[in-house]
Amino acid sequence: MEIARMIDHTYLKPFGTKQEIDRLLEEAIEHEFKSVCVHPLWVSYCAESLKKTDVLVCTVVGFPLGASTTSTKVFETRDALKNGAHEIDMVQNIAWAKEGQFDLIEKEVRAIKEECERRTLKVILETCYLTDEEIRLATEAAVKGGADFVKTSTGFGTGGAEVGHVRIMKEAAGDKEVKASGGVKTREDFENMVEAGATRIGTSSGVQLVKGETSKEDY
Repeated sequence: MEIARMIDHTYLKPFGTKQEIDRLLEEAIEHEFKSVCVHPLWVSYCAESLKKTDVLVCTVVGFPLGASTTSTKVFETRDALKNGAHEIDMVQNIAWAKEGQFDLIEKEVRAIKEECERRTLKVILETCYLTDEEIRLATEAAVKGGADFVKTSTGFGTGGAEVGHVRIMKEAAGDKEVKASGGVKTREDFENMVEAGATRIGTSSGVQLVKGETSKEDY
């Protein structure tokens, strides 16, 4: 298992400066992480910095609440892709999941996927707010809409990835993939998520994970 190539090396704190982003990029290049995951503001800068590497640029849409309109999420996606993003992590409308309006989630995901075309779309469920059944149904809706991944968490909710939730998502996702994010701080955490079905890990603790150290980061 090549740990580094399963990690989206993440910096999504609201106060990150160019200094923090430069450090993120240096670490991503050194350890050959799968991607850096950054706010849309930094997409073009990261894309230019990483153009001669195999590290992808991932960004977030409708982040962190998922409560933007679909048209806003579509615009964010289009803008991010124009600026050089390779992957989009979109937050679903959590209220729709709570209300059982999974047809609207499917429709929104489809609209975003049409913008992404062949580029990877991950749909963030924010599982800390959902029941097991809502997680299952939201996963199914995202997959029907064309999502390539379903993702557990933004890291800004009341909780991060849980092994049980990853298992539910993987079972419901079929041949699509699962990204576990939020709270993956140790090699044991990482291995537990992978065993449950995750094929990608979103974390700000990527360096510590590849070194087998325990992180003090909060995402």
